[in-house]
Amino acid sequence: MAVIIVALLTGGLAGGELYARSRADSILVAVAKCVVQDGATISFGVNPPFLWQHITGHYTNISVETAGDRVQDADGMTADVTLADVRLQETDDSKGTIGSLEATLTWKSAGIKDTVAANLPGVGSLITGARTDPAAGTIILEAGDNSVTAKPVVADGDLNLQVLDVNGPLPKDTVQSALNDLTKKLNDNYPLGIHADSVEVTATGVVGKFSSQNASIPKEDADPCFARL
Repeated sequence: MAVIIVALLTGGLAGGELYARSRADSILVAVAKCVVQDGATISFGVNPPFLWQHITGHYTNISVETAGDRVQDADGMTADVTLADVRLQETDDSKGTIGSLEATLTWKSAGIKDTVAANLPGVGSLITGARTDPAAGTIILEAGDNSVTAKPVVADGDLNLQVLDVNGPLPKDTVQSALNDLTKKLNDNYPLGIHADSVEVTATGVVGKFSSQNASIPKEDADPCFARL
């Protein structure tokens, strides 16, 4: 009889663990999809057992990986995010807190080209390609025989594109102003106090490291994406 009771309890806990994971996964996938405007997969830390994390609302580790089609307005970008010490304890102005968040955003050259083309008024349609020069740490935007060479830089927590050279009829200041408007739009849309820490130019694009500490999880009136939490 004791063996049967133990087996039933064990089976019940296992079933509860699976249900809790499935429920939390569906909710967080919906939140992530809304925030990044792309598909996403979620995984959870296993210590302590997930059922206990779910009951207490204290999640030790959550990992999020997006599909790579886009992150908000940035085409061709993938986000790989790790959240630690997530506490879903609602207050008057938040749904909880995130102890730390670390994100790696990988932006492919083709995605940079498409994003710049879609967001530069007037001249965006002239952009025909984008390539990188890892040794120089630069991106070269091509428009027929013309080109713009820009260097990704981090300043005051923002990822910006510093124009180094313009080969063509447009003034350098005009190009810089247009790229400033684009990067401001991207930086301002990141939630949870996320800021840029570093950036690297690779053979295939740009990789940025981002983070946030002790972030408040907004309520739905501040950000509808978090309504399901």
